[in-house]
Amino acid sequence: MTPQEFIDFVRSDFDLTPAQEEQFLACDALYRDWNAKINVISRKDIDGLYDHHVLHSLAIARYLLTQPETLEKFRTADVLDLGTGGGFPGIPLAILFPEARFTLCDSVGKKTIVAKAVAEALGLKNVEVVNARAESLPKQFGFVVSRAVASLPDFYPWVKGKFTDGILYLKGGDVVEEIAEVMARHRLRRGSVHTWPISAWLHDPYYDGKLVIFIEK
Repeated sequence: MTPQEFIDFVRSDFDLTPAQEEQFLACDALYRDWNAKINVISRKDIDGLYDHHVLHSLAIARYLLTQPETLEKFRTADVLDLGTGGGFPGIPLAILFPEARFTLCDSVGKKTIVAKAVAEALGLKNVEVVNARAESLPKQFGFVVSRAVASLPDFYPWVKGKFTDGILYLKGGDVVEEIAEVMARHRLRRGSVHTWPISAWLHDPYYDGKLVIFIEK
């Protein structure tokens, strides 16, 4: 998918301003340049930047279109992207939701160098990048987003008590046992965990079995 093909596709679901389109288009050169210096995306997959990374990040936004009340909260929320790596899903979401405030957090310093440089080059005033572990962050957030940094039973304790509205987690595979374990261990109320297949939006075999998991507070 070329940058312009990406823009044409996303326009069918989201109203983009010219400035947002320019920011999304600029991601291609920025990530190619930085990835040559610090490998945050598999070099075999850099040509799939939009197909496999930017769109994957925006699957969270596409899911939120099905949850209007949650979407309205998210638009102006404080959002923690834990384990952001080079800035996914945080940077694409920060472009799309300029009124939300994003903290992109990763414990690997060289990855945060890339995320910070890309965010600054894109002019994203709503992004802060921190090199830290979740437990050390002093503030509470409205939402936590993340892209498969660990199994749900391992991930949830890292952010427990850090959010007021919910977790939006990108995860693949058979998650039934993981969800059951998290619900039992942390006594989550019945009906508080929702799953949405990304393949309902992105008809690409890459997304077969990949989900947005929403855990309501």
